[in-house]
Amino acid sequence: MFKPLKRWSSILLMLAITAASAFAGSNDGKPANDNAANTSAVEATPSSTPSLTPAADANVTALLGVLVMKGVLAPTEANAIRNASPETKFQLLVDALNRKGVLSAADLSTAVNTPAPAATVVAAPAPTPAAAAAPAPAPQPDPLPQAKTEAPAVIPAIAPLRTLPVDPPKKDGLNAAFKMGPVKMTPYGFIKSTAAKDTSSPNGDDFPFIGLFLTSTTATSTGPTLDPEFHIKARSTRIGANFEWPDISPKLVFTGRIEGDYEGNFSEADNRDVSSIRSNAFQLRLAWARMDYAASEDTDLYFEGGQDWTLFGSSVLPSILETTFLGAFYGDIYTRSPQFQFGLVQKVGGGVKISPTFAIMMPSSGQILKLGSLGLAGQLGEGEREGADSGRPEVEGRLAIQFPLDKAPGVAPAQVLWSGFESRRTSIVSGPAGANNYAACVGALCATYEAAFPNGFTDSSKQYGNQIAIQIPTRWFTIVASGYRGGDLRFFFGGQVNSYYTDTTGLSGPITFPTTDGGPLAAAGGAILACTGVANAATGTCTGSVVIAPQRPVRSFGGFANIGFPLSRWFNANPKGHNAGWQLFFHFGKDQVVHNDLTQASGNGGLPLLMGKVFAATLYYKINPWCTFGVEQSVYGTRLAPGLTYDIAGSPDNLWQDHRTEFGPIFTF
Repeated sequence: MFKPLKRWSSILLMLAITAASAFAGSNDGKPANDNAANTSAVEATPSSTPSLTPAADANVTALLGVLVMKGVLAPTEANAIRNASPETKFQLLVDALNRKGVLSAADLSTAVNTPAPAATVVAAPAPTPAAAAAPAPAPQPDPLPQAKTEAPAVIPAIAPLRTLPVDPPKKDGLNAAFKMGPVKMTPYGFIKSTAAKDTSSPNGDDFPFIGLFLTSTTATSTGPTLDPEFHIKARSTRIGANFEWPDISPKLVFTGRIEGDYEGNFSEADNRDVSSIRSNAFQLRLAWARMDYAASEDTDLYFEGGQDWTLFGSSVLPSILETTFLGAFYGDIYTRSPQFQFGLVQKVGGGVKISPTFAIMMPSSGQILKLGSLGLAGQLGEGEREGADSGRPEVEGRLAIQFPLDKAPGVAPAQVLWSGFESRRTSIVSGPAGANNYAACVGALCATYEAAFPNGFTDSSKQYGNQIAIQIPTRWFTIVASGYRGGDLRFFFGGQVNSYYTDTTGLSGPITFPTTDGGPLAAAGGAILACTGVANAATGTCTGSVVIAPQRPVRSFGGFANIGFPLSRWFNANPKGHNAGWQLFFHFGKDQVVHNDLTQASGNGGLPLLMGKVFAATLYYKINPWCTFGVEQSVYGTRLAPGLTYDIAGSPDNLWQDHRTEFGPIFTF
């Protein structure tokens, strides 16, 4: 933040020296008043007002354009100074820079009282009629020393992935690659290509999917073989850009980011049908803007709006090579969502920072895969509407504590985090006038149930979760770990794809009705009316009351542990050599449904998946700052509910496994 200010102060001081010489000439060579800078940056006496020489006037005019381009002055401010008389132009410029904190009175006092080097003062020749209109070339300051780019003196420790960093952005902290008007912009991203061999991948995906085989004839059969597959993919490639907007206040910082990747599906077009396998769609990942206000040297307040990583779950992520699903439904919970975020970063001394954050999110329930004929209807219906139909936002919170644990060079600070969320989803069943209505009901009980709820009804369930996580970097190893527990975590890739179930315990004569969101019926919980007493299907009578069967979230728990070892640092490799980038990671993750909920849900809306586990070992070799090769060996496994079995290559088994080997380069920019 201070380097650009020092640079501009130097330029202004050089200009002040030149202008001071010009002033001296107009005041009969009298020295400047030593006390003038103590009361004002420059004071002109009524009897003798200093006037700029043509060379000094050219300096001011040229500098005004540069200051507007750099965002220091607004165009209106620059025009007001440029159009002023030569006697007041320099004074107005100094006053404007004084107000903005770029140039202080003490700075100018030092410059005015410092003898100007001979090289800085350019004697202008006597003007001739031809030369009067062309001012003399402006004197140029000595070139600033250029910082040398050198390799680090020590190999850095492994830095954790931090999608939601605690440290606030600094004003003018973006090293811009180019500018769009006054807005700074720096693109970033990577090109990633990997080859992967799976011992069992019945879904045909090029990433590890949960053990539910949606493309098979039955969802738990691999067919006559384990169904091994081989893939080469480049769709993990990612492109983004960071932004910074200027502001006249030194306490306000405006930053933003937009990011996308090619993980999307294929488009349906005649010229792409045959070759669709290599025509992945570019889709949005992140798009947000943030405003930071430095209330003091120790306190930063900020607001962020747009699509970003969620506070719940996404604060800690593992370092693994396979990032398409990134351990989804195998212990790593995360997602990105539209949101408004409000936060505080407070320094408390000793390098410790505390950051509480609150956000309202788009309420989302997540689609229940592509079971049966749901497909796009389920995605646009259940996944898109059930959260919004609750009529309330999702609420998320996070508390992060950052502190220096290992103060060795090249080691990032540690973090301890808590995050949580609370939301609801709602199903709507319309009355007789609706598109999805009681007309679909067949049987004598339908009239009784319709009479009890003539205008239709709604049913809903709660969504919630809590997470505790740590990121502990040291010079010898880095540990990242997460533990969570909650209900209906499907949108965060937890709970083995389960969302909710409809509890009909103690009820009789249940009837499932279609919902207006186009979502699933009994296969995923449904909206059910039932009788609290005895329901007689033949006569259509209910001895008790007709009630809405309650929908309940499927609870789950899990987490992961990821440990990385900076091998090159262990063996004192040359930080400037090609062996400075060896890193080894071990990863374990687990996601499990609460057994009692799975028992309840299996017969009424749940999926028969009890647990997902992953073990992975990843070795990275970073050739230089832009090119890294990675190889990963992993085992993904899914266990069914007790008593259920897969058909694995013709043999029954409660556990399905996929042994996966993946290798490839990553080029960053």
